[in-house]
Amino acid sequence: MITGEVRNRVDKIWETFWTGGITNPLTVIEQFTYLLFIKGLDEAETTKEQESEFLGIEHEGVFPKDKQHLRWNQFKQLGSAEEMYDVVSNEVFPFIKNLHGKEESAYSKYMGDATFLIPTPNMLAKVVDGIDNLPTEDRDAQGDLYEYLLSKIATSGTNGQFRTPRHIIDMIVKLMKPTPEDIIIDPAMGSAGFLVAASEYLRDNHSDMFLVQGLKEHYHNTMFYGNDMDRTMLRIGAMNMMLHGVDNPNIDYRDSLAEINKDKEQYTLVLANPPFKGSLDYESVSNDLLKIAKTKKTELLFLSLFIRILKPGGRAAVIVPDGVLFGSSNAHKTIRKEIIENHKLEAVISMPSGVFKPYAGVSTAVLIFTKTGAGGTDNVWFYDMKADGFSLDDKRSPIDESDITDIIKRFHNLEGEKGRERTEQSFLIPIREVRENDYNLSVKNYSEIEYEEVEYESPKILIERIELLETEIAQGINDLKDLVIKDSERV
Repeated sequence: MITGEVRNRVDKIWETFWTGGITNPLTVIEQFTYLLFIKGLDEAETTKEQESEFLGIEHEGVFPKDKQHLRWNQFKQLGSAEEMYDVVSNEVFPFIKNLHGKEESAYSKYMGDATFLIPTPNMLAKVVDGIDNLPTEDRDAQGDLYEYLLSKIATSGTNGQFRTPRHIIDMIVKLMKPTPEDIIIDPAMGSAGFLVAASEYLRDNHSDMFLVQGLKEHYHNTMFYGNDMDRTMLRIGAMNMMLHGVDNPNIDYRDSLAEINKDKEQYTLVLANPPFKGSLDYESVSNDLLKIAKTKKTELLFLSLFIRILKPGGRAAVIVPDGVLFGSSNAHKTIRKEIIENHKLEAVISMPSGVFKPYAGVSTAVLIFTKTGAGGTDNVWFYDMKADGFSLDDKRSPIDESDITDIIKRFHNLEGEKGRERTEQSFLIPIREVRENDYNLSVKNYSEIEYEEVEYESPKILIERIELLETEIAQGINDLKDLVIKDSERV
């Protein structure tokens, strides 16, 4: 979490972009990110130089000897804004664009059509000066800074996309507990929030994996996969991953639902918040997905996709709109039945409608299931989340109440949930009852409200009390009159 002082510095830089004519939030983040990366590249180079000097070994740097003037600490000290602008736009930017050469890395792919858009030397000088005062020396600081930048995307996308709050992403990742052997995908990745959170969880909880060469290589090259159809979000997502310490994430421009996507049984963990509002033509959807449930609704098609791309034993934790839980169409019922009967549905966590404000007011839930191909659902765990630590209005101000810690704790101890009453926030429902309810997964369909019986006194007693009060009031008024009369006689 960035401090108020750092936040104010970022806001000031943002204002510089805004007043300089760059008002699209995504464009600001892109240009901001390029400069953050250039600064981070120089800082990483300095660290490696110091380590090499300490160890007495030769260091082959990113910057060749004749390119040292392209380093952040060099060009920021140039005498004039015009000179700095010339170096950055004509030399530094082309240098970082070609940093990975012809390699098919996420970096080279997303930087291929990157454009330097800062229009004037004076604006560049102000932005460079502002970024120079930001704490970017370590990965955590860079990550927090980037999260704050992404939070400024305050409008939803054209295909039902909107930013998933970081604390909800973190909750889902902690529920799933990624392992060093996992192969993780988000087929509708946006800014790669789920992938970043998974990478951070592994760093925090499995730091020893970086001492094992095979696991370290897996983490940097073959663990994280993400698809999106917005090239701007792909660039932002790829940079987000790299700023969080993943060298070569597998991020692709791809319509995950189209026939061109041939992925099948390739991943062990799906983390996703796919688009809700889309409606596609059958011709544009992979036939494999339509075989599970013939529908045009993207939220149902993505569930079919998750089943297809998971390996047997693979797990999924995905956000869906409430309609998926209780929709009465054949497609809705079919996909619910598929997950419950042919795989293992473990949990349905209903979230309040304000979680995605101000972007959207839709009610959502988290579905957690494991692909088995042979059933396995015995009891489904339901949790009715009431609070997530923020107010449920457009302001989303921090509050004390939050169910998130309780959700994580209870999910990892489902044995302890067996005795819970349906009047409580969480409970287990046997598959038999889910079948009888037409595979309805709405928590309200199973929860019970406990009403306390209130005994009221008889009308006769209430009337007597009112009459007594009226008598007391009348007596009080008479006493007050006597006091007024006595005071006036004295005068």
